[in-house]
Amino acid sequence: MGFKKVRIFLEMIKFEHTIFALPFAFLGAFLAAEGFPTAYQMFWITMAMVGARTAAMSLNRLIDRHIDALNPRTANRALPRGLLSVTEVWIYTILSFLLLYVAASRLNPLCVKLMPIAVFVLVIYSYTKRWTWACHLVLGIALGLAPLGSWVAITGRVELPGLLLGLAVATWVAGFDIIYACQDFDFDRKYGIHSIPARFGLRRALQISGLLHVAAPLFLVAVGVYAKTGLFYWLGVAAASLILIYEHRLVTPTDLSKIDVAFLNMNGYLSTLMFLFTFLDILL
Repeated sequence: MGFKKVRIFLEMIKFEHTIFALPFAFLGAFLAAEGFPTAYQMFWITMAMVGARTAAMSLNRLIDRHIDALNPRTANRALPRGLLSVTEVWIYTILSFLLLYVAASRLNPLCVKLMPIAVFVLVIYSYTKRWTWACHLVLGIALGLAPLGSWVAITGRVELPGLLLGLAVATWVAGFDIIYACQDFDFDRKYGIHSIPARFGLRRALQISGLLHVAAPLFLVAVGVYAKTGLFYWLGVAAASLILIYEHRLVTPTDLSKIDVAFLNMNGYLSTLMFLFTFLDILL
């Protein structure tokens, strides 16, 4: 497997979208440490995140490759086009899960014990669209495990603030995944793919997304209360809330043209700003 194949693989799994969850994983680590985690801890938390997300996205592309081939939006992906073989993607997937295991073992024993739960959620997500419209919530839980996992990596315990942070990420991710799924509304209904837009219609789907994006900042508020954060953290929560409001102004049931801006740009800004404000709060 040469450099070109690696580049195609990284494009296939949208490696750059790691920016959605990684800042929240770091945020969880900093709040759990009540200061600055060690460089050793941050390195292995990063490796765990990269391994988990890469494995999850690889599996998703493998499991959905036949559906992707039918969907005009996804038919150009690497597996439907034959740019990568199934065997090659399986190799990347196994290596990614191995990286996740190694990272967990370098952090603490509880991370290793909880790893099967994380792997189960990561694997089951790709199948949920075949039988339930709640697939977006499962994806939210999968990414919500990132900050909770970081909390456990630092403290060796499952604690309420870490759970609340995980719920904040879960509701945020589920909300924006519903928005993203709106562009496949017609395809999903035609081929029997389950999603909230396909089940409830575009208008109701965006309303459900909006409710989840009301819940996300409320969970962040609860995290701040329990963790006794300072002014900069609260400024971060305010910024995140404004970004979510703007995100919902970009997409309407009659105009989905700005979904990519709402999905990639706004959510990337949200997670990065939330971490930076939390970092300043701890630093200052």
